[in-house]
Amino acid sequence: MTTASGLETVRATAPAAAGAGAGPVPPSAPGNGIVARGLRKTFADLVAVDRLDLEVRPGEIFGLVGPDGAGKTTTLRLLCGILDPDAGDAEVGGRSVRQDPEGVKALVGYMSQRFSLYGDLTVAENIFFFANLFHVPADERRRREQELLEASRMTPFRDRLARNLSGGMKQKLALTCTLIHRPQILFLDEPTTGVDPVSRRDFWKILYGLVRQGMTLVVSTPYMDEAERCNRLAFMHQGRLLRCASPRELKQDLPGDLVEVAGAPAHELAERLRGLPFVDGLQLFGSRLHVQVARAGESLALIGQALRQAGVQGHTLRQIVPSLEDVFISLVRSPAGGQGFEAGAGKTEGAG
Repeated sequence: MTTASGLETVRATAPAAAGAGAGPVPPSAPGNGIVARGLRKTFADLVAVDRLDLEVRPGEIFGLVGPDGAGKTTTLRLLCGILDPDAGDAEVGGRSVRQDPEGVKALVGYMSQRFSLYGDLTVAENIFFFANLFHVPADERRRREQELLEASRMTPFRDRLARNLSGGMKQKLALTCTLIHRPQILFLDEPTTGVDPVSRRDFWKILYGLVRQGMTLVVSTPYMDEAERCNRLAFMHQGRLLRCASPRELKQDLPGDLVEVAGAPAHELAERLRGLPFVDGLQLFGSRLHVQVARAGESLALIGQALRQAGVQGHTLRQIVPSLEDVFISLVRSPAGGQGFEAGAGKTEGAG
């Protein structure tokens, strides 16, 4: 195995052959999908991935969302053929990660969280190294290098040492090295963590272009605004899949309505509303409180009345559209997720 570039990949025995944001999945060449059934991986007593069933459609941007320790990185490494599953199997591009891991590795590109390119090599030299690693012919390498550097606006930095690049440029270089052999399926593990907003926008522009070319993308991210860009999302918690659907479907399926309360310390607001019969859930979001109710039209007046009777003045109330963060917290705290978004009165609230 060769580790480099925020990419952790394996030398392929032959070169691999060879989008869009949230919304309808664009057409793609058949065979670029992923189907996982019963995937399980443990490390000593830690169950990192627990009986995971997952389907990724060809040509979509598929997001893995969850807190640290949810199992996202382990899932990606299982799907890349880097780790052997303890149980279950997955077909990636039609090849089994259990029976043909080397075949899977030849089809995919994997960009890991940690940047580990060769700092004492230039941008061009790093690209050359990975092109040779995957046996990319010289003429093809030159064409691909030019295309990828132009797309990432990295051409002016071709001769700069990798260690002297900014964080955003390092991630763009890592992506370029991952793509040099034209993978059919691309796995990205929190690729924009710690990257400035402009570089994040440029990075996603590149990803949209890859999807338009028919590539399948699986992206893990801690950013809910990035999760909104995916065609579908899988919410993971403690190694298990909580829910898989489009961002729109996930928000539409959150039970009841949400009311946002502001104007007083959120902990004080939560204390005053906790346990009231019309309150189904409480969640702190910075200085604001999200209150889950059955029907906002009826509950707005009841919430206002309860706060006034408790002596809370100067607060504001409004009905809001659920965010993906609201959805994720609700899923994590539901009985299936192992805790509860406070289904019913008197549940515990958490910090958003």
